[in-house]
Amino acid sequence: MTIAKRAPVIAAGEKPVRRRRERGGAPARYAQAFRTPKGLAGAVLLTLLVALALLAPLLAPGGYDQQARDALAGPSMGHPLGTDEFGRDIVVRTLYGLRTDLSLILTAVPVSMAIGTLLGLSGYVSRRLGSVTQRVLDIILGFPGLILGIMIVMMIGAGWKALFTAIVVAGLPGFGRLARAGLLAQQQREYVLAARVLGVPRSTVMVRHILPNVADPILVQATVFMVVAIFIEAGLSIVGLGINPPNPSLGAMLNVGARYIDGLPSYVLGPGLVLLLLALAFTLLSDALNQAANRR
Repeated sequence: MTIAKRAPVIAAGEKPVRRRRERGGAPARYAQAFRTPKGLAGAVLLTLLVALALLAPLLAPGGYDQQARDALAGPSMGHPLGTDEFGRDIVVRTLYGLRTDLSLILTAVPVSMAIGTLLGLSGYVSRRLGSVTQRVLDIILGFPGLILGIMIVMMIGAGWKALFTAIVVAGLPGFGRLARAGLLAQQQREYVLAARVLGVPRSTVMVRHILPNVADPILVQATVFMVVAIFIEAGLSIVGLGINPPNPSLGAMLNVGARYIDGLPSYVLGPGLVLLLLALAFTLLSDALNQAANRR
């Protein structure tokens, strides 16, 4: 004897409870991430640093290589952090160093993200190609970031291009492995299998189904790798393999300022503080985006 299940009784005037659907997709999630305390603080801090870097030519029209008579002078009204060994204002060089670091990071990391994601998704075209690509990424991953950067700089020569190449290559394994893991997970989902049965082209399945579901962890990884890229530039510049003088960078200023830290500690205070604030801004943004991705 079977017992029929009763439908839930709804009182008069009472509306049935419906499950809320996420509206807006990824843009809405990311916009919500910037409204959290961490996201808002990171966005404001990063915006302030970018504005200072962009306005450096207006704030210091004389340029970063303008010299004065007093070398290694202490902080004063005209030079809040003093002057370096050539009489150049440390604040001005810190602003231009921030400009150099941002131009490096904000171009190298997106390029590394794009190339690494394509390498990780290459397994969708051919399993053999995907396996070979992963072995290459494993080889790159076997080298520490600083050692890999030193090898690249020694082959290319110190300068902006060498730092750009080092950051791009160092980020490939992280993005490639994340994209590969997302690809393997999404290939077994019902909607992907159904699309294949219905004869949907492989390119359409990749663009409409697989890539959007891989984008969240890759975007979080990009903000995390921004912090890593900052310290790659600083590490290579500290050992003398960074930006060529007289062009300033935060790491190069720390390298030179360490020699005069006993007599002029403000030499390393400016670039060191800006470097930490830049890393803090990207760290806060990565935490906010990670929380938004986990709430999906």
